[in-house]
Amino acid sequence: MDKKLLDILACPVCKGPLVYLKKKNELVCKADRLGFPIRDDIPVMLEEEARQLPADEEVS
Repeated sequence: MDKKLLDILACPVCKGPLVYLKKKNELVCKADRLGFPIRDDIPVMLEEEARQLPADEEVS
């Protein structure tokens, strides 16, 4: 994930920062506990496409 792109992307729900999880190939909003998938190197920043993170899943 390009660092410059990550710097300008924000959570579409709360407008907060996102964390790139390389192993899961997704961008995560810690505040909303949502994981946005990256498909074909393109982040899918739609709330309805996001994965709700389980309470026991830690985001670093």
